[in-house]
Amino acid sequence: MIQIVQLKDSTEKTAAARQILEALQDWFGIPEAREEYISNSADLIFFCARDDEKDDLPVGFLCLKETGKDTAELHVMGVLREYHRRGIGRALFSAARKRAAESGYSFMQVKTVQMGRYEDYDRTNLFYQSLGFKEFEVFPLLWDEANPCQIYVMSLR
Repeated sequence: MIQIVQLKDSTEKTAAARQILEALQDWFGIPEAREEYISNSADLIFFCARDDEKDDLPVGFLCLKETGKDTAELHVMGVLREYHRRGIGRALFSAARKRAAESGYSFMQVKTVQMGRYEDYDRTNLFYQSLGFKEFEVFPLLWDEANPCQIYVMSLR
């Protein structure tokens, strides 16, 4: 059974983030960016999905980051490929959304690669839309020309 827990220990956060992101190189293939996500996770609100049938193996995680006094960002999220399509991403998001709303944030945002660029990211876009995120703006050069940044937003009210 999968359990969603909030981790507080920095070492535990970075270990779980490393284990999952290194297994998801289709999405997190740039080593410098992956390392930045891993190191940043130590200081962020961190939810972890654990498989209690496999000695609490971390199988997914989500980090929230404050980007403004009213906005929390779904900063990074990953679920091991073999655990996709089991509701784990939705469960992680539900825990994070609840925490963000309880913390007084009015909005949540997430950044990803614009729809139509890569099949894996198109599935990611559809996932965020299915959670209720709405297209906000595209920044064509925020990351680089090959990866235009799509920002999605949602109200937490």
